Amino acid sequence: MASNRLDLNLLHVFDTIYREGSLTRAARALHLTQPAVSHSLARLREHFGDPLFSRQGNRMVPTPLARRFVESMRPGLNQIHSAVNQFHAFDPASHRKTFALALRDVLESTFLPQLVRKLDDYPEIEINSQRIARRDMESLLAAGKVDFAVDVLLPVSDQTAHERLRKDRLVVLARKDHPLATEPLTMENYLSAKHILVSSRSEGPGVEDFELSRLGLQRQIRLRCQHFYAACQVVETSDLLLTMPEAYARQIAARSDTRILNPPEGLPDVDAHLYWHRAYEKEPALIWLREQFHAVVAEQQGLAH
Repeated sequence: MASNRLDLNLLHVFDTIYREGSLTRAARALHLTQPAVSHSLARLREHFGDPLFSRQGNRMVPTPLARRFVESMRPGLNQIHSAVNQFHAFDPASHRKTFALALRDVLESTFLPQLVRKLDDYPEIEINSQRIARRDMESLLAAGKVDFAVDVLLPVSDQTAHERLRKDRLVVLARKDHPLATEPLTMENYLSAKHILVSSRSEGPGVEDFELSRLGLQRQIRLRCQHFYAACQVVETSDLLLTMPEAYARQIAARSDTRILNPPEGLPDVDAHLYWHRAYEKEPALIWLREQFHAVVAEQQGLAH
């Protein structure tokens, strides 16, 4: 290393580049010019004797040394940020901020439209919604690369906080003239039909399959795909059934030749939980965004009733 002394501001620049994965986005988040960020990165590279980041396509990918450094640096930097942020309010009308969210596709469809409408009065606020592997959720929250994740109830460590946002009933989507659509759907008829399972994984059961297995039952999966939108299009032109959260099913049914069937008794409800890392929970900007999530859920529950 060039010196044992390092400007704390450079650590903030390093952390922001690591989190944003881009010099341009880091400059925007720091309210600096890109040349200023590049100059700070050059000083950091000289200090560590390591490139720290290499460009791969449009992303700045951290080197092994940078990954090791951020793991040891982040706890102390988080404490400094938390101490400073306690004395600074967040004004969404004037502060430029990009929030990174991890949402499954069905949650994007049911949360994002109302959330974005709520942000119409805050032109400096940006939302970056992404899909992540569940196994990476806690590490991305801890690294500050994701501010919030919304998903089903998952086992997490004490460092990851969570709260239930809403409960969503599972329903069955079928084409309008499906043979089973003329009478209440029984478990016997449900199991005799063929089904679509939506999952980002290449194998393994869905939420509804876990509950069915507890009852000693198993359904017939004819199609496994990654996205509910594609699955709904298949439902519209086939006899396959799709079990999915009711909020999204109502959006689809309103725009397609499909209908919603009440599920047979025994299928569970699905809880959507909001996750965040405890190191950041006192940051005013994140407290504000949590409030926006709560407001969206309250509106949705009001419309449902």
